[in-house]
Amino acid sequence: MFERPRSGERAILVHVDFTADRDPEDLQEFSDLTTSAGATPVAVVTAARSAPDPKYFVGTGKAEEIRGLVVEHQVEVVLFNHTLSPSQERNLEKLFQCRVLDRTGLILDIFAQRARSFEGKLQVELAQLQHLSTRLVRGWSHLERQKGGIGLRGPGETQLETDRRLLGARIKQLHRRLDKVQRQRAQGRRARTRAELPTVSLVGYTNAGKSTLFNTLTGAEVYAADQLFATLDPTLRRLDIDEVGPVILADTVGFVRHLPHDLVAAFRATLEETREADLLLHVVDASDPERVERIGQVNQVLQEVGTEDIPQLLVYNKLDQINESPRLERDADGRPTRVWVSALTGAGLNLLNLAISDLLKGPIARGWLCLPAAAGKLRSELFRLGAVRMEQYDRLGRCWLEVALPQVELERQCARMGVECRLSITPEGDFLAGAAQAP
Repeated sequence: MFERPRSGERAILVHVDFTADRDPEDLQEFSDLTTSAGATPVAVVTAARSAPDPKYFVGTGKAEEIRGLVVEHQVEVVLFNHTLSPSQERNLEKLFQCRVLDRTGLILDIFAQRARSFEGKLQVELAQLQHLSTRLVRGWSHLERQKGGIGLRGPGETQLETDRRLLGARIKQLHRRLDKVQRQRAQGRRARTRAELPTVSLVGYTNAGKSTLFNTLTGAEVYAADQLFATLDPTLRRLDIDEVGPVILADTVGFVRHLPHDLVAAFRATLEETREADLLLHVVDASDPERVERIGQVNQVLQEVGTEDIPQLLVYNKLDQINESPRLERDADGRPTRVWVSALTGAGLNLLNLAISDLLKGPIARGWLCLPAAAGKLRSELFRLGAVRMEQYDRLGRCWLEVALPQVELERQCARMGVECRLSITPEGDFLAGAAQAP
């Protein structure tokens, strides 16, 4: 067998258009994935088929054409913009005498390069092992299969079964470690819930500028670059929003079309930060001509992880690259729906702050709240939140407060203090003379 190089820099890209495929792969995105992985495309091979070839995926003639290009350009890796079966990968590697990777393998390789945290490395390793579990026999001479017949039964099958057992044991170990990390993250989320800090998650297509926006808003130093999947590990920072107070802003991994299912499953703990958010900031590259398709692809992934019911604000980024001015768009009910900003120059970030504030506050509850004499702690908290407009006391010693506060926040505060959250249009009962104006 051929010697497997540790890394490949010169690559051939292979893309096949299927007549029955209504959503063909984006060849430009595949090229960007290749360069993000550190490879240099030296040739692009395209083909049209009605169905994949069982042996070579592209057919015998096209496979021989690719083999000639491999020899001509001294290529180290051939990348397919599709999902290959283990047998197809094995057959192509035998023919080309170089490494062959499909789209899933390429994305996993990029994630392996980007992982920095302990959790991220565990997740990437788990996804890689799950992907490679069906590919143990490819390209490795020490795993030769049994030949059969008396005197011809070699040790290959024993070695293969040993490797499978070791692989299974490692996958179980990774699952246990990730479960522990998941419990730790859940504990952190419970602590934020007790502190009543809402969470805002940045989501969007990869390379839409999420990390740049995150750094601009929070002053963090998350790695940001003009490449796909520049940021992998989630990062949480505190952000102060007008009329809301402190919130937790989470920067998450970017999405891409046909994200491998093994990767989605492995990054369950990371994606839970998105699923538990109070608001999603869907960052869109405003300069991307295919931004509408990208929005649909991100929403599809969000639906897969169970976040379709979370309020979402579209943030059109990179205004510095197009002839557009910052603006905030609202729906018929006055709720923010889109905001146009530039994370690089800071244009429109004040509008983004206003939109987040409006969405997190929700509907405003206005009216008179009756507090018993023992509810002094709730009274103090409402004054601290700046929710009290006027204060009066009746002859029964009850405190009546005219409040204006987001409905969710008012219900939360009343539930904490054990007070019924019932507002009146006007105060009820006999009052003492005079009314105290709230400061």
